[in-house]
Amino acid sequence: MNIRESELPGIGYKFELITKNNDKLVIVIHDDGRREIYHFDSDDHDEVISSVTFNDAEARQIAGILGGMAYKPKALETVDFAFDDLIIEWYQVEPGAPAVNKTIGEIDIRNNYGVSVIAIKKKHGKSNNPGPETIIEAGDMLVISGERNQLKELVKNLLSNKG
Repeated sequence: MNIRESELPGIGYKFELITKNNDKLVIVIHDDGRREIYHFDSDDHDEVISSVTFNDAEARQIAGILGGMAYKPKALETVDFAFDDLIIEWYQVEPGAPAVNKTIGEIDIRNNYGVSVIAIKKKHGKSNNPGPETIIEAGDMLVISGERNQLKELVKNLLSNKG
């Protein structure tokens, strides 16, 4: 994640964050304790799509939640399901991942990894039962099913930009 910090004289501080998935947030911390968060369109980092303002107490409560004080997520290695070795996982395709702009059939996910793509949530719509002709795009949320080691390999090799 890329974070830029700048002072806003007479106002406070501004933090601009761009995540590895190209999401942009701007957080303004006012000298009076207020916090403003702005979320930008991932395709146009100049267009704000939502914003929220918190007072000091609310901001600290949100920080605790985000920091894991209220609930600590379980790592994939420690999650047990009632389906023996079958795992169902949600993963957002990262920009620059090898699978971007390829079809499910073209990369033959099921035969190469033993993983089924159950659903894809697109940025502007939904494909509940994707077929082999479905194109995978950066930012798509894939619902995938397989064994733990198969899912990890698929994510590492095709869905992340580290592969």
